Amino acid sequence: MVNIIKQEIDMEESLKRRLDIICDFCNTTSTIINGSIRKVDKTNLTYIEPHRIIIKNITFLAFNYSNDIQRKLKQ
Repeated sequence: MVNIIKQEIDMEESLKRRLDIICDFCNTTSTIINGSIRKVDKTNLTYIEPHRIIIKNITFLAFNYSNDIQRKLKQ
């Protein structure tokens, strides 16, 4: 049986601060869902799930220590 270990990652403070400034400037609010690290037990496989930022029903994906923010495409 495969065990998957999930560990939540906190968003970097500077990224959160930048998002707050942008949202205040645009007079809107954002919802932030922290990303996570998922490890498959007894292997070297890991998956880093990005932070999800939801603004006006549009989901953006961001990683810590990165300046890029990607828009999630609808499926």
